[in-house]
Amino acid sequence: MEEGPHHNHMHHNHNGGGARETHSEHAATQETKRDHSSHHKHMMEDFKRRFVISTVITIPILILSPLVQNFLGIRLEFPGSDLLLFALSLFVYLYGGKPFLVGMRDEIGKRSPGMMTLIALAISVAFFYSAAVTFGLEGRTFYWELATLIDIMLLGHYIEMRSVLGASRALEELVKLMPTEAHLILNGEVKDVPVSQLKPGDVVLVKPGEKIPADGVVVEGETSVDESMLTGESNPIYKGPGDEVVGGSVNLEGSVKVEVRRTGKESYLMQVLELVRRAQESRSRTQDLANRASLWLTIISISVGTLTFLAWMWAGMPPVFSLERSVTVMVITCPHALGLAIPLVVAVSTSLSAKRGILIRDREAFERAKDVNIVVFDKTGTLTEGRFEVTDVIPLGRFNRSDVLKLAASLESRSEHPIATGIVEKAEEEGLELGEASEFRAIPGKGAEGVVDGRRVVVASPKLLEELGLDEGMEAEDVKKVMEQGKTVIFLVVDGELAGAIALADRIRDESKEAVSKLKERGVKVYMLTGDNSKVAKWVADELGLDGYFAEVLPHEKAEKMEELKSLGVVAMVGDGINDAPALVQSDVGIAIGAGTDVAIESADIVLVRNDPRDVVQVMDLARATYRKMYQNLLWATGYNALAIPLAAGVLYPMGILLSPAVGAVLMSLSTVIVAVNAKLLSP
Repeated sequence: MEEGPHHNHMHHNHNGGGARETHSEHAATQETKRDHSSHHKHMMEDFKRRFVISTVITIPILILSPLVQNFLGIRLEFPGSDLLLFALSLFVYLYGGKPFLVGMRDEIGKRSPGMMTLIALAISVAFFYSAAVTFGLEGRTFYWELATLIDIMLLGHYIEMRSVLGASRALEELVKLMPTEAHLILNGEVKDVPVSQLKPGDVVLVKPGEKIPADGVVVEGETSVDESMLTGESNPIYKGPGDEVVGGSVNLEGSVKVEVRRTGKESYLMQVLELVRRAQESRSRTQDLANRASLWLTIISISVGTLTFLAWMWAGMPPVFSLERSVTVMVITCPHALGLAIPLVVAVSTSLSAKRGILIRDREAFERAKDVNIVVFDKTGTLTEGRFEVTDVIPLGRFNRSDVLKLAASLESRSEHPIATGIVEKAEEEGLELGEASEFRAIPGKGAEGVVDGRRVVVASPKLLEELGLDEGMEAEDVKKVMEQGKTVIFLVVDGELAGAIALADRIRDESKEAVSKLKERGVKVYMLTGDNSKVAKWVADELGLDGYFAEVLPHEKAEKMEELKSLGVVAMVGDGINDAPALVQSDVGIAIGAGTDVAIESADIVLVRNDPRDVVQVMDLARATYRKMYQNLLWATGYNALAIPLAAGVLYPMGILLSPAVGAVLMSLSTVIVAVNAKLLSP
C-alpha cells in the first residue's frame, strides 16, 4: 500500500448529498442506544424502589413471625395477627416478587426457563404453602423467609444491573467526547452552531484547548493535537495544513481552521462506538454455555426439590420440614452468578480494549486469540513504515560521505519522488546545508539531473548508470553488499565522474523488534508475508529475527499460505491493505493495523487503531486474561451450587447443619457480588 505519510485514520468515500440523512440516521441510532440504556436505568431504579419498600414491610413481618419472636424472647399475639402477617406477606410477594413472576411468564413463553423461573418458583412454593397453613393446614409458615428472600433477590438484581450499566457507561463516556458546539466560519464571520448541523465542506475554527467538532482536514494554522482518547497514543501529534484531524480529539496549542469531511455516523468516533457496541452484543461461545447451564439448573432445581421433599416425607419427617428443605433447595439453585459470569467480563474487556485502541469486531475471534501460536505480519506498512529511509551512504573515488549526501540531496530537494524525500530527510537530519539546484530535469523511472553549485550532477538508477557507461561502480564491495540485501541503490555522478552510492530501504518500525521479541517470549512463531522481492524480505526477516518469511506472494496466494499455516496451529494475520484482505478473512484471527483501508477493516476481526505492531501482543494478553476471568467466574458460579444444593437438601441434617432459605439467598447474592467484582478486576 503506497500512501502518503501517516494516514492514521479510516478512509471513507463521501457522497455530498448524503450528509443530512446520515445525520438523522445517526440521531436515530443514538436514540435507540439511549433508549436501551435508559430502559436499563429505569429497570434498575425499579428494582431499587421495590427493594426499599419490601424491606420496610419485612420489618413488621419479622416482628410478627413466631420463630423470630421465640428468638428475641417476646410474645406478640393479638386477634387477627396471623391475618395481618398474611396480608403483609401477600403484598411483598406480589409487589416485591412481581419482576420475578413476570420474568417467569416471559421465560416460559419463550420456552427457555432460566433464572427468573427458578426464583419465581421458590417464592411461590413458599407463599402458597404458608397461606395454606394460615387458613387451616397443619404446619408452620414461611412468611419471614419468603420476605427476606425477595428482599435479597431484589438487592442482588439491583447490584447486578448497576455493574452491567457501569460497563455500558464506558460507551456513553465515549459519546461525551464529542463537543456539542462548533465555531462555523460563514462569509468570514464566526458563528456558533450545534455540531449536529455541520456538514461536509463546512469550515470551522478550533481554538486552543477545545475539542475538534468533527473529522476533517486542517486548512489553515498549525497546532498539536491530543488523540490519546482515540488511539492511546500519548504524545501530542503535530497537525498543519493538509493533515487529518479526528472529531473528539483535543486541540492543544494553536487556533486552526478545519474543513469538515465526516460527521455523525460516518465519523471515526461513531464507528468506534458502533464496533464496541457490536462487540458487546455479539454473543460469545462461553456465554451460550452459561445459558445452557441456567436451563440445566432449573431442571436440577425442580427435580432435586421434589426428590428432597419425597425423601424426607418417606423418612417420616413432618411435611413442614420436608417442604422447607425443598423450598431452600429451589432458592439456592438460582444461579444469578452464572448469568453474570460472562456478560460482565465481556463488557469490561470490550471497554478496556477500546480505551487502548483495540476494537473488537468479532467476539469469537477475540476468544480464539488466546490460543494463537502463529502470527503472520504483512511487511509494508505493518512491520515497516512504508517509506524510504537512507541506510547507507557509500562514497566512491575522491569524494567523501557528506559530499555525496549533500550533492544528492540538493538535487533531489526539487523532486517529489519518495526516494528523493528519503535522501533529503537524511541530509536534514545530519544538519547539512543544501546547495541551490538549477536546470533540474527528472528522468522518469531512471533518476534526475541538474546543476548544483556549478557542477553537473546526475542521480542515477543502476539502469541509467549502465547507459552512462559507468557500471564499474556496481562492482565495489560495499555496493554489492547493499544490493544483495535487496535495498534500493542510486548512484551519484558529478561532472561525468562516479562519486558514490546511496542505499535506501523501507524503514523498519522501531516497535516491530519489540513486538516480535514479546511474541516469541509467549511461545508464538512469527512469520512475514509480503509481495516484495525476496532479498528485501530476507533482510527484514534477519533484522527482526523472524521464524520465516514468504516473499513475492500475490494477494490471492496470501490466503493459500494462510491455509497451509492453519494446519500447524491457530494463526493470526496482521495487515493493513487491500492486498491483505483475503488473508485476513482466511486466518483464524484477522487483525487490521492502523486504520489501513476500509477493505482491511471490513475483513478483520480486530482493528488496531494505532500503527503499532506491539498492540498485537496486547490483544493476545487481553484475550487470555478475559478468558481466564470468564472461566474463573463460571467455575465459581457452578461450584457454589454444587456445594450449596446438598446442604440445602439437608444432607448434613443428622449433624445438625441446615441452611435456611434466607441464608441460602444471602449466600447466593454473595456469589453474585464476587463474580461482579472479579470481572471488574480484569487487567491483562
